[in-house]
Amino acid sequence: MPDPSENVSRRTTLRLLTGAAAAAATTAPAATAAVSTAAATTPPATARAAAPPSTGGHVDALIARLTLDEKLALLHGAQEPRGTGQAGWVPGVPRLGIPPLRLADGPAGVRVRARATALPAPVMLASAFDPALARAYGRTIGHEGRALGQDVLLSPMVNLIRTPYAGRNFETFSEDPLLTSDLVAEEIRGIQDEGLIATVKHFALNNQEKDRTSVDVRIGEQALHETELRGFEAAVAAGTGAVMGAYNKVDGVHACENRALLTGVLRDTWGFDGWVMSDWDATHSTVPSLTAGLDMEMPAGRWYGDALRRAVRDGTLPEAAVDRSVRRLLTVMGRFGLLDGTAPARPAARDREAGARLAYRVAVAGATLLRNEHATLPLTGPAARSLAVIGPTGTVPFTSGGGSAHVVPDRADSPLDALTARAGDGARVTHALGEDLYGKPLPLHGTALDGQRVPAGKTSTYEGTLTLDAPDEWTFVVHYGGERPQVLVDGTELFARQDREAELFAGFGLVSTAPDGLKVRRRTLALPAGRHTVRVTATGGAHGQLFRLRHITPATRAADVAEAVRAARAAHSVVLFAYEDAAEGRDRATLALPGHQEALIHAVTAANPRTTVVLNTSSAVTMPWLERTGAVLQMYYPGQEGAAATAAVLFGDTDPGGRLTQTFPVSDTRHPMAGDPRRYPGTGGVQEYSEGVHTGYRWYDAQGVEPLFPFGHGLSYTTFTFSGLTVTPAPDGGLTARFTVRNTGRRTGVTVPQLYAGPSPALTLDQPAWALAGYRRVTLAPGRARRVTVPIAARTLSSWDPARHGWVLGTGTRTVRLGTSAREVRLTARARVLSP
Repeated sequence: MPDPSENVSRRTTLRLLTGAAAAAATTAPAATAAVSTAAATTPPATARAAAPPSTGGHVDALIARLTLDEKLALLHGAQEPRGTGQAGWVPGVPRLGIPPLRLADGPAGVRVRARATALPAPVMLASAFDPALARAYGRTIGHEGRALGQDVLLSPMVNLIRTPYAGRNFETFSEDPLLTSDLVAEEIRGIQDEGLIATVKHFALNNQEKDRTSVDVRIGEQALHETELRGFEAAVAAGTGAVMGAYNKVDGVHACENRALLTGVLRDTWGFDGWVMSDWDATHSTVPSLTAGLDMEMPAGRWYGDALRRAVRDGTLPEAAVDRSVRRLLTVMGRFGLLDGTAPARPAARDREAGARLAYRVAVAGATLLRNEHATLPLTGPAARSLAVIGPTGTVPFTSGGGSAHVVPDRADSPLDALTARAGDGARVTHALGEDLYGKPLPLHGTALDGQRVPAGKTSTYEGTLTLDAPDEWTFVVHYGGERPQVLVDGTELFARQDREAELFAGFGLVSTAPDGLKVRRRTLALPAGRHTVRVTATGGAHGQLFRLRHITPATRAADVAEAVRAARAAHSVVLFAYEDAAEGRDRATLALPGHQEALIHAVTAANPRTTVVLNTSSAVTMPWLERTGAVLQMYYPGQEGAAATAAVLFGDTDPGGRLTQTFPVSDTRHPMAGDPRRYPGTGGVQEYSEGVHTGYRWYDAQGVEPLFPFGHGLSYTTFTFSGLTVTPAPDGGLTARFTVRNTGRRTGVTVPQLYAGPSPALTLDQPAWALAGYRRVTLAPGRARRVTVPIAARTLSSWDPARHGWVLGTGTRTVRLGTSAREVRLTARARVLSP
């Protein structure tokens, strides 16, 4: 098999940097890669991030004593004898004091079989524009991971939000490279402060779920370094212990055997000294993967078990190559005190109260007010005393998305309960379903299937008839606890088995899980008038089976909407909860709200214009109903304290502190991926990142397209003014911006002033019209003012030059804008960028 490094295209040129190219890359102003431009950043290393002087010698001594089989056992996952429900397990070598490693998913909390703090989704954390909060978020996860017996956290996810359709956008941070790099660096420091090893993922260009295991990504070298790689580079600078390779290919080579990425960029250029593991089942070879720089296969040993042993035994691969990967793993374990017993003792228990406080703090800080007309919010006076709550997520807590980010929380309150409690005695708070997600009992003749139990070890068949007087559209809904029952209508099976990945992630999230925990599947059929036979076969399995068969029709749907309209008319104000249920393993097909929610919002807002729509969505959604609403509050997936946080923001107990970290497009046809299948989802298995450096809001600027809501947008309950912007050169080639912020309203509030830098006249490289260069989260009491200083790093003012394979500073006179979003400009200044 040819060396993977020989397969890299000329467009990407992820070549190993040697000689003059390496010198150019390291002498350009790249050293400031992980410098945060936000407030309250922390030192770039912790005590456990640096290896003690004795670690190297101890690791070498251990390797000398390991047998080949013991070495190989350290380089792939295995089945834990007494598993605790984590994602993976690597056996140690007890005779040499090398402990096993337990690896847990953790983007929004530690995902094991036990309960844990369900934190708000990372995209909500990012919306706070607060690196210090990201560190606290990391520390909470780190503490809980250690208390739950874990050693390695498979988080954070740092891939950019490139397409609004991507199913895991809620698990990551932003469409902007600077904001992403600031936040990932601080979260990793927080995780590792607590002694848990962080794993940044997915390296690299895993920006969608559709065809994620096979798509071949093509991207220009400049765009690669200026966009997607910025966050990974910051993670390495922050001392991440591990990196997870992605599923996809890059220039025809699987990411997990791409030598140009794993060795050329990650190790030779950035100096990463930890270990690289594959995503689950993302390894595709033995010798090519190991020699390219993949150290560990997960979750098992198809390629790094017997196959690797044979390669060493027959001389195809020198054992020294195995030793290199083992050394990387053991070196990190040594840094964290896992080899010599110096690791801090695991916490005796999780601090549930501290976790809940942090979850609430993040949810409030990330709550993003998109619209607020005619003082619809906060809810005060009559609005607080007469309120209709509408929507299924008004009563069912929506804590997290599906897949590896799903956490079973300690507790999660209903938003209706939280709003009722906050409204207090004397207030009238009602609820209407609006849209039924789980169906009503099926009117079958001959049997009742609304809560049927099948004993363990038994298989039962049930049959009934359904009679329709006229043609109709029926949605059949099955709820089940074990193996999915077979449901046939007139001999047609409704719920055929999905692909492996879809089956794996079934049963997570609001839409696919009933309130009592049963999994839910739906199928809509157009049925003619007459009699229809419904036949269900259910298997009890080892533990018995509980299932329900229900239905939704246009008639039941109309009745639900009519009830919601009556409730809206009877109340002074309305809070309508809308949802979108995202999960790993699948992308969204449209940016519209799913189901019939748009029709519900149109009907309710027509009945009562004082309607606030609360969005529990994973990413951008289109809003053809926007102008009919009073307010729109984006709450994403707010974690276990989401209900209390939502109530606090709606009633004005706190200012909505979030700002958008991604652009919201007007429609499915007006965003960077629209109209070009080569960009998304790819054609013929190949995907082209032809937008280049113009990712996210930069594309809207370049194309002159007006978004629905721009990057950085978010409203406050108070008002602010900005004045006195000055921008001066800094000795390191960067700039320093200074300005004054004043709260001119009557409430304490939050603002996030953002600085955007224009292109350099000295560079002929492609440059964005405007790029985020700095930001600061500011909280001010009424009438108070603050002079704010924001450094703009030299790296932020630099571009990647493919001819030099390195960063070049964009000197000359640069224009800097100060605004409250990528489109709302308050002040402008100019300064000359000088070479250091």
